[in-house]
Amino acid sequence: MLKLCAAVSLAAASVSAMAGNGDVVPGLLETDRIIVKYKDAAPAAKGLARAAAVTGDRKAKLDRAGQQFGMTVRESHIISTGAQVFKLNGKRGLKDVQDLAAEMMARDPNIEYAEPDRIMTHMATANDPMYTQQWHYTDATGGLRLPTAWDKSTGSGVVVAVIDTGFRPHADLSGQFLPGYDFITDTFMANDGNGRDSDASDPGDAIAVGECGNGQPTQARNSSWHGTHVAGTIAARTNNGAGVAGVAYNAKLVPVRVLGKCGGYTSDIADAITWSSGGSVSGAPANANKARVLNLSLGGAGACSATTQTAINGARSRGAVVVVAAGNDATNVANFNPANCAGVVTVAATGKTGGRASYSNYGTQVDVAAPGGDAGYGVLSTLNAGTKAPASDNYAYYQGTSMATPHVAGTAALMLAVKSTLTPDEIEAKLKSTARAFPASCSGCGAGIVDATAAVNAALSTSSGTVLAESEANNTMASADLVSVRGTTVNANLGSTTDTDYFRVDLPAGKTLVSVMTPGSSTADYDLFVYNSAGALMGKSENGLGAIETVNSANTGSATSTRYIRVVYYTGGTGATNGKYTLKLNW
Repeated sequence: MLKLCAAVSLAAASVSAMAGNGDVVPGLLETDRIIVKYKDAAPAAKGLARAAAVTGDRKAKLDRAGQQFGMTVRESHIISTGAQVFKLNGKRGLKDVQDLAAEMMARDPNIEYAEPDRIMTHMATANDPMYTQQWHYTDATGGLRLPTAWDKSTGSGVVVAVIDTGFRPHADLSGQFLPGYDFITDTFMANDGNGRDSDASDPGDAIAVGECGNGQPTQARNSSWHGTHVAGTIAARTNNGAGVAGVAYNAKLVPVRVLGKCGGYTSDIADAITWSSGGSVSGAPANANKARVLNLSLGGAGACSATTQTAINGARSRGAVVVVAAGNDATNVANFNPANCAGVVTVAATGKTGGRASYSNYGTQVDVAAPGGDAGYGVLSTLNAGTKAPASDNYAYYQGTSMATPHVAGTAALMLAVKSTLTPDEIEAKLKSTARAFPASCSGCGAGIVDATAAVNAALSTSSGTVLAESEANNTMASADLVSVRGTTVNANLGSTTDTDYFRVDLPAGKTLVSVMTPGSSTADYDLFVYNSAGALMGKSENGLGAIETVNSANTGSATSTRYIRVVYYTGGTGATNGKYTLKLNW
């Protein structure tokens, strides 16, 4: 079971010395479920996905595959992607279930994919009296630069889904929650006496020694109330003379419960992503409050699963931006999902100095960074005082990429409140292009630290930007088209399979160039590269057919630095009609 790890260290009165993966339960690389999707399943569109029928022949092949590994396979339920979840006879190592999945696919060519149902875990100028302790909003060096953004946006009219442990009612969150849903199917994990239901409240996720299997955890752990802490950062009531402030305090929250004791299953998280963004999930009522921002402060080791990627793609198609914690293992984010999935905004954590937090994951798949706390400074937000079961309201400092992520989700809500037509890609591009340069070492932390005020200003801009037409022949760095106005969109095409196009930007000091190339056809595959003035590769994006390619390149120096952006043909159409693409350049 692969735990999606909550990037958080816990502290009630002061920050714990345990930064990073202090609440990760090691050794839970096992699961008792497998996800199978057949090729004749109908994908989810406007209605429910239709799962394929498990005929006698198909079930026999699944059973024979299970026999190879001493496992029995029993049908459990259908999820929103059209895939089916099967229960195994007990927990098995993740590698064993991966081998079972491969055997299933080898025996039945009708299976589109089979994969373990891995387990994830959580990753943690106002008159509010504790506002002065929220350095992560106001600090000129390491903070979000939030207060001046409030002059222009407070998040009104925007719905944010907190896909997490659920919520506890809290005086400082009164009136902020809309109806949510509990998607946990396993009654042990749910810890509330049942499976899925419309009650998204958090009963607690405390665990005893060995309760998660394989002797883990080795030490008992109290309830985290993780979702309540995340919710407070996004939208705690502000200017109410009590407690703390929230980033987008006039936004509304839809709590979606997917994490309980020992974590939560990938299949449940996928359904939560679908439902919270306005998609249909069998057995769950329609979500009357479609979220435009999804906050996933959770993660775990491994590649992005087909199940998760399908759910993310669906959410994006419905206009939701998906914001995900990078994780807390101080290693490359390429090895952690859903932070390594396509189309998400992946968030690393910084400390008060503006440098990378000691625990934060990093790498080329990180998009931006935000305050998550480090050393003696944590992120202050709403919590519950109960050690196991719920008790009274309180507040606590947590550290982690789980805490950095809601800063970015809240900023996205501020942007949408002033311009509701922003697409997920536009939100991501503006977050990156307006992020400020790191004041301390933060290698692999993305475009910079999110700047809430600059991001809102970018969203408010009514200019559609300059539109240029490509001028042939721009096939070398020496003949590159010069783009001198930020926000320019270039209309271009690849005239032949050997054509390549170059564009030049003279990037000011402290700015990050965001290059976004969109092919004109779903059957075209063009790749994007960025070089410095010496021709050294600064970054590249080589996705598949019809995919948008994005490359960020920061100028961390004190003088203007030239960047060359290159578009390269891989496969698909060519010519003035079939070879079209657009290139958006912003900084």
